[in-house]
Amino acid sequence: MLAANVDETLEIDREALFQLALRLGDTSLILGHRLSEWAGHAPILDEDIALSNLGLDLIGQARSFLTYAGEVEGRGRDEDQLAYMRNAPEYRNLLMVELPRGDFAFTMVRQFLFSAFQLPFYQQMMQSRDKTLAAIAAKAEKEMAYHLRHSSQWVVRLGDGTKESHERTQNALNSLWTYTGEMFETDASLKALIEAGIYCDPASIRETWNKSVDDVLQQATLTRPETGWMQSGALTGRHSEHLSHLLAEMQSVQRAYPGLKW
Repeated sequence: MLAANVDETLEIDREALFQLALRLGDTSLILGHRLSEWAGHAPILDEDIALSNLGLDLIGQARSFLTYAGEVEGRGRDEDQLAYMRNAPEYRNLLMVELPRGDFAFTMVRQFLFSAFQLPFYQQMMQSRDKTLAAIAAKAEKEMAYHLRHSSQWVVRLGDGTKESHERTQNALNSLWTYTGEMFETDASLKALIEAGIYCDPASIRETWNKSVDDVLQQATLTRPETGWMQSGALTGRHSEHLSHLLAEMQSVQRAYPGLKW
Protein backbone atom coordinates (compact mmCIF):
# COMPACT_ATOMS: atom_id res chain seq x y z
CA MET A 1 0.00 0.00 0.00
CA LEU A 2 1.11 3.56 -0.63
CA ALA A 3 1.62 6.12 2.11
CA ALA A 4 -0.23 9.37 1.49
CA ASN A 5 2.84 11.54 1.01
CA VAL A 6 4.93 9.14 -1.02
CA ASP A 7 5.47 9.48 -4.76
CA GLU A 8 2.50 7.69 -6.35
CA THR A 9 4.77 5.89 -8.81
CA LEU A 10 6.28 3.89 -5.93
CA GLU A 11 4.97 0.80 -4.22
CA ILE A 12 6.03 1.06 -0.61
CA ASP A 13 5.46 -1.40 2.20
CA ARG A 14 3.42 0.62 4.72
CA GLU A 15 4.76 -1.43 7.65
CA ALA A 16 8.36 -0.70 6.62
CA LEU A 17 7.62 3.02 6.44
CA PHE A 18 5.87 2.86 9.82
CA GLN A 19 8.89 1.17 11.41
CA LEU A 20 11.22 3.77 9.87
CA ALA A 21 9.18 6.64 11.29
CA LEU A 22 9.19 4.90 14.68
CA ARG A 23 12.97 4.40 14.57
CA LEU A 24 13.56 8.08 13.86
CA GLY A 25 10.94 9.31 16.31
CA ASP A 26 11.87 6.97 19.14
CA THR A 27 15.56 7.86 18.91
CA SER A 28 14.83 11.59 19.11
CA LEU A 29 12.29 11.11 21.91
CA ILE A 30 14.55 9.06 24.16
CA LEU A 31 17.61 11.27 23.69
CA GLY A 32 15.45 14.34 24.28
CA HIS A 33 14.30 12.81 27.56
CA ARG A 34 17.88 12.06 28.60
CA LEU A 35 18.85 15.68 27.94
CA SER A 36 15.87 16.89 29.97
CA GLU A 37 17.35 15.14 32.99
CA TRP A 38 20.03 17.85 33.08
CA ALA A 39 17.49 20.60 33.77
CA GLY A 40 18.66 22.22 37.01
CA HIS A 41 21.78 20.04 37.17
CA ALA A 42 24.13 21.32 34.45
CA PRO A 43 27.51 22.69 35.58
CA ILE A 44 26.70 26.28 34.60
CA LEU A 45 23.45 28.20 34.07
CA ASP A 46 24.04 28.80 30.37
CA GLU A 47 24.47 25.08 29.80
CA ASP A 48 21.38 24.30 31.83
CA ILE A 49 19.42 26.38 29.32
CA ALA A 50 21.33 25.06 26.30
CA LEU A 51 20.76 21.39 27.15
CA SER A 52 17.07 22.06 27.70
CA ASN A 53 16.89 23.67 24.26
CA LEU A 54 18.67 20.72 22.64
CA GLY A 55 16.18 18.40 24.30
CA LEU A 56 13.25 20.48 23.08
CA ASP A 57 14.59 20.31 19.51
CA LEU A 58 14.69 16.53 19.74
CA ILE A 59 11.23 16.28 21.28
CA GLY A 60 9.91 18.43 18.44
CA GLN A 61 11.47 16.09 15.90
CA ALA A 62 10.02 13.11 17.76
CA ARG A 63 6.53 14.62 17.65
CA SER A 64 6.75 15.06 13.88
CA PHE A 65 8.03 11.55 13.23
CA LEU A 66 5.58 9.85 15.62
CA THR A 67 2.63 11.82 14.26
CA TYR A 68 3.59 10.62 10.78
CA ALA A 69 4.06 7.07 12.07
CA GLY A 70 0.50 7.13 13.37
CA GLU A 71 -0.80 8.37 10.02
CA VAL A 72 1.09 5.67 8.11
CA GLU A 73 -0.07 2.95 10.50
CA GLY A 74 -3.70 3.98 10.05
CA ARG A 75 -4.94 2.59 13.38
CA GLY A 76 -5.85 5.90 14.97
CA ARG A 77 -2.83 6.15 17.27
CA ASP A 78 -1.45 9.67 17.69
CA GLU A 79 1.97 10.85 18.87
CA ASP A 80 1.01 10.62 22.55
CA GLN A 81 -0.27 7.06 22.30
CA LEU A 82 2.86 5.96 20.45
CA ALA A 83 5.12 7.70 22.96
CA TYR A 84 3.36 6.76 26.18
CA MET A 85 1.47 3.53 25.57
CA ARG A 86 4.11 1.21 24.08
CA ASN A 87 6.39 -1.12 26.02
CA ALA A 88 10.17 -1.24 25.67
CA PRO A 89 10.29 -4.10 23.09
CA GLU A 90 8.10 -2.01 20.77
CA TYR A 91 10.60 0.85 20.74
CA ARG A 92 13.10 1.14 17.90
CA ASN A 93 15.50 3.79 19.23
CA LEU A 94 19.26 3.45 18.98
CA LEU A 95 20.73 1.82 22.08
CA MET A 96 23.17 4.69 22.50
CA VAL A 97 20.46 7.18 23.40
CA GLU A 98 18.87 5.10 26.16
CA LEU A 99 22.05 4.84 28.22
CA PRO A 100 21.89 6.77 31.52
CA ARG A 101 22.93 10.41 31.24
CA GLY A 102 26.26 9.84 33.01
CA ASP A 103 28.46 12.81 33.75
CA PHE A 104 28.66 15.97 31.67
CA ALA A 105 31.50 14.59 29.53
CA PHE A 106 29.46 11.47 28.72
CA THR A 107 26.47 13.57 27.69
CA MET A 108 28.54 15.80 25.43
CA VAL A 109 30.43 12.95 23.76
CA ARG A 110 27.17 11.12 23.08
CA GLN A 111 25.58 14.27 21.69
CA PHE A 112 28.60 14.85 19.48
CA LEU A 113 28.77 11.31 18.06
CA PHE A 114 25.02 11.32 17.42
CA SER A 115 24.88 14.83 15.92
CA ALA A 116 27.86 14.14 13.65
CA PHE A 117 25.73 11.38 12.12
CA GLN A 118 22.36 13.13 12.17
CA LEU A 119 23.45 16.29 10.37
CA PRO A 120 24.56 14.61 7.10
CA PHE A 121 21.72 12.12 7.51
CA TYR A 122 19.08 14.85 7.53
CA GLN A 123 20.85 16.66 4.71
CA GLN A 124 20.37 13.58 2.56
CA MET A 125 16.86 12.89 3.83
CA MET A 126 15.81 16.31 2.54
CA GLN A 127 15.91 14.62 -0.88
CA SER A 128 13.59 11.79 0.19
CA ARG A 129 10.75 10.95 -2.17
CA ASP A 130 8.52 10.92 0.89
CA LYS A 131 7.40 14.53 1.17
CA THR A 132 6.70 14.39 4.90
CA LEU A 133 10.07 12.89 5.80
CA ALA A 134 11.81 15.43 3.55
CA ALA A 135 10.00 18.31 5.27
CA ILE A 136 10.85 17.05 8.76
CA ALA A 137 14.48 16.61 7.71
CA ALA A 138 14.65 20.17 6.33
CA LYS A 139 13.68 21.60 9.72
CA ALA A 140 15.78 19.16 11.75
CA GLU A 141 18.90 19.79 9.64
CA LYS A 142 19.15 23.36 10.94
CA GLU A 143 18.75 22.17 14.53
CA MET A 144 21.35 19.43 14.20
CA ALA A 145 23.88 21.86 12.75
CA TYR A 146 23.69 23.75 16.05
CA HIS A 147 23.75 20.52 18.11
CA LEU A 148 26.92 19.43 16.36
CA ARG A 149 28.61 22.79 16.77
CA HIS A 150 27.68 23.03 20.44
CA SER A 151 28.68 19.50 21.40
CA SER A 152 31.90 19.66 19.34
CA GLN A 153 33.03 22.77 21.20
CA TRP A 154 32.45 21.07 24.54
CA VAL A 155 34.26 17.88 23.53
CA VAL A 156 37.31 19.96 22.54
CA ARG A 157 37.09 22.06 25.69
CA LEU A 158 36.85 19.02 27.95
CA GLY A 159 39.28 16.81 26.08
CA ASP A 160 41.96 19.48 25.87
CA GLY A 161 41.27 20.78 29.37
CA THR A 162 42.44 19.53 32.74
CA LYS A 163 43.81 16.06 33.42
CA GLU A 164 40.50 15.04 34.99
CA SER A 165 38.32 16.45 32.22
CA HIS A 166 40.50 14.74 29.61
CA GLU A 167 40.24 11.38 31.39
CA ARG A 168 36.48 11.66 31.82
CA THR A 169 36.01 12.55 28.15
CA GLN A 170 38.25 9.75 26.92
CA ASN A 171 36.45 7.27 29.18
CA ALA A 172 33.10 8.44 27.80
CA LEU A 173 34.35 8.03 24.24
CA ASN A 174 35.64 4.53 24.98
CA SER A 175 32.30 3.53 26.54
CA LEU A 176 30.15 4.93 23.74
CA TRP A 177 32.20 3.80 20.77
CA THR A 178 30.78 0.29 20.72
CA TYR A 179 27.31 1.79 20.18
CA THR A 180 28.21 3.87 17.12
CA GLY A 181 28.05 1.02 14.60
CA GLU A 182 24.30 0.70 15.07
CA MET A 183 23.73 4.08 13.42
CA PHE A 184 24.86 2.57 10.12
CA GLU A 185 22.83 -0.65 10.32
CA THR A 186 20.15 -1.58 7.80
CA ASP A 187 17.86 -4.55 7.35
CA ALA A 188 15.81 -5.85 4.42
CA SER A 189 12.95 -3.37 4.91
CA LEU A 190 15.30 -0.39 5.17
CA LYS A 191 17.20 -1.51 2.09
CA ALA A 192 13.91 -1.58 0.17
CA LEU A 193 13.21 1.99 1.30
CA ILE A 194 16.73 3.01 0.27
CA GLU A 195 16.19 1.56 -3.20
CA ALA A 196 12.88 3.43 -3.46
CA GLY A 197 14.53 6.75 -2.57
CA ILE A 198 12.64 7.06 0.72
CA TYR A 199 15.54 6.47 3.11
CA CYS A 200 19.17 7.47 2.72
CA ASP A 201 21.81 4.75 2.83
CA PRO A 202 23.73 5.23 6.12
CA ALA A 203 26.85 3.80 4.48
CA SER A 204 26.95 6.85 2.19
CA ILE A 205 27.55 9.20 5.13
CA ARG A 206 30.11 7.11 7.00
CA GLU A 207 33.03 9.01 5.42
CA THR A 208 31.53 12.36 6.42
CA TRP A 209 30.92 11.08 9.96
CA ASN A 210 34.46 9.73 10.23
CA LYS A 211 35.93 13.03 9.12
CA SER A 212 33.84 15.06 11.57
CA VAL A 213 34.73 12.73 14.42
CA ASP A 214 38.44 12.58 13.60
CA ASP A 215 38.76 16.37 13.23
CA VAL A 216 37.19 17.03 16.63
CA LEU A 217 39.05 14.23 18.41
CA GLN A 218 42.34 15.60 17.10
CA GLN A 219 41.54 19.07 18.44
CA ALA A 220 40.44 17.54 21.74
CA THR A 221 43.65 15.47 22.06
CA LEU A 222 41.50 12.35 22.38
CA THR A 223 42.32 8.90 21.02
CA ARG A 224 39.84 7.29 18.67
CA PRO A 225 38.99 3.81 20.01
CA GLU A 226 39.66 0.73 17.94
CA THR A 227 36.61 -0.40 16.00
CA GLY A 228 35.60 -3.97 16.77
CA TRP A 229 32.42 -5.67 17.92
CA MET A 230 29.44 -3.32 18.02
CA GLN A 231 26.27 -3.30 20.10
CA SER A 232 23.05 -3.95 18.19
CA GLY A 233 19.36 -4.41 18.85
CA ALA A 234 17.40 -1.30 17.83
CA LEU A 235 16.01 -2.74 14.59
CA THR A 236 14.46 -5.70 16.41
CA GLY A 237 13.43 -4.06 19.68
CA ARG A 238 16.15 -5.58 21.88
CA HIS A 239 17.11 -3.01 24.50
CA SER A 240 19.06 -2.62 27.71
CA GLU A 241 17.32 -2.48 31.09
CA HIS A 242 17.85 1.28 31.03
CA LEU A 243 15.02 1.86 28.56
CA SER A 244 12.41 0.18 30.76
CA HIS A 245 13.47 2.34 33.70
CA LEU A 246 13.30 5.47 31.57
CA LEU A 247 9.86 4.58 30.18
CA ALA A 248 8.51 3.84 33.65
CA GLU A 249 9.23 7.44 34.59
CA MET A 250 8.33 9.06 31.27
CA GLN A 251 5.03 7.21 30.87
CA SER A 252 3.87 7.22 34.49
CA VAL A 253 1.19 9.93 34.25
CA GLN A 254 -0.32 8.66 30.98
CA ARG A 255 -0.30 5.07 32.24
CA ALA A 256 -2.02 6.12 35.49
CA TYR A 257 -4.61 8.26 33.67
CA PRO A 258 -4.99 6.87 30.11
CA GLY A 259 -6.24 9.43 27.63
CA LEU A 260 -5.79 12.32 30.06
CA LYS A 261 -6.13 15.73 28.38
CA TRP A 262 -4.68 18.93 29.79
